[in-house]
Amino acid sequence: MTDLPASWKLHPEHFWLRNIHREKSVDFDASIGLWNVSGYEDATRILNDHETFSSNTSRLVELDAGENPYSDGNLMQMDPPRHTSLRRLVSSAFSTKTVRALEPRVEKLAHDLLDAVDGPEMELVSDLAYPLPVIVIAELLGVPATDRDLFKGWVDKMLESSGQFSLVDRQEEQAQEFREQLDAIRPLYDYLNDHIAQRRRKPSEDLLSQLVLAEVDGEKLTDNQIVNFANIVLFAGHLTSTMLLGNTVLCLDVVPGLAEHVRADRGLLTPAMEESLRFFSPFSLAYRATTSDVELGGVAIPKDSMVRVWIAAANRDPHQFANPDEFELLRNTASHIAFGRGVHFCIGALLARLEGQVTLNILLDRFPKLATLPDKPPTFSHSAEICGVQSLPLRVR
Repeated sequence: MTDLPASWKLHPEHFWLRNIHREKSVDFDASIGLWNVSGYEDATRILNDHETFSSNTSRLVELDAGENPYSDGNLMQMDPPRHTSLRRLVSSAFSTKTVRALEPRVEKLAHDLLDAVDGPEMELVSDLAYPLPVIVIAELLGVPATDRDLFKGWVDKMLESSGQFSLVDRQEEQAQEFREQLDAIRPLYDYLNDHIAQRRRKPSEDLLSQLVLAEVDGEKLTDNQIVNFANIVLFAGHLTSTMLLGNTVLCLDVVPGLAEHVRADRGLLTPAMEESLRFFSPFSLAYRATTSDVELGGVAIPKDSMVRVWIAAANRDPHQFANPDEFELLRNTASHIAFGRGVHFCIGALLARLEGQVTLNILLDRFPKLATLPDKPPTFSHSAEICGVQSLPLRVR
């Protein structure tokens, strides 16, 4: 699967999907003021070293403090020890015991959603890959899963961007774009605030109630912190699974012989999912801010620099993975970093894997003739930060 179909309209910054590997693992893009890191060794070093490479990147962006009310409580912008304390609040919801207990619910949801497929075709993302994980995460949080169409609209707004991020000459333009995005997703925060107010009056057995009642370092969380916290859980909690399901089904179809092997031996489904995570890494990049001068890949990077870690490119580094642009079913993928590394390792990784394993098995059982449609190619996310199918039309009968 070295050559991707010409009909696929991929994001222009997803250079690794076009078999283009940077000569340098670390390089500075003066036009936008960011350091790009694409090598596996350097990427894993950054993700594992939160003291030198901080997740609090907002401090490098020229926005007034009052312009971003949605950062307080955002786990993705935090470092230990605060990050550790807040993450611990939701860890039980994603523990091995809790996730395994969700398997019957995932099975029922998969069957219910596939029962609704009418006709010889389906669109995988809208019919299955999006609604299933968002229902699961909504039920965990304690918000109505029937509002999933609202969630999708808000998440799509969060992923919108009119141009490339820059720290050089687009500060005011980007600040305006940021404010417009905040205005667009404000209904999501109002929605979550309403549910938090309900839990303060009458707690229930759900994650929102757990956050309302929780204390961190002897203090209750504010409504604003809970909203931002819940937003990240809702956003990342379903998006990872959606892309894992869509990307794996795409690989099963376009990699010669892969579907037949997996259908014949379901023990190969897990290796297929893990290789698809490496091959099409859902979250393609991450940002970090240096807290001191540091040398990386033989290059000196100054303090207070923005570093863009290309996770998807690192997962195709030929120094770490032989023949990285080939999908190899029996490859040892234990070292891939699709779910990140270090303190920010994806807390929902176990749930995403369970949803993928259960749902893909059911999909293969129910539709033995599952295949893509030549006249209806897949579409892909318009965001540089996401590497995943946005729509995937399939023949099912």
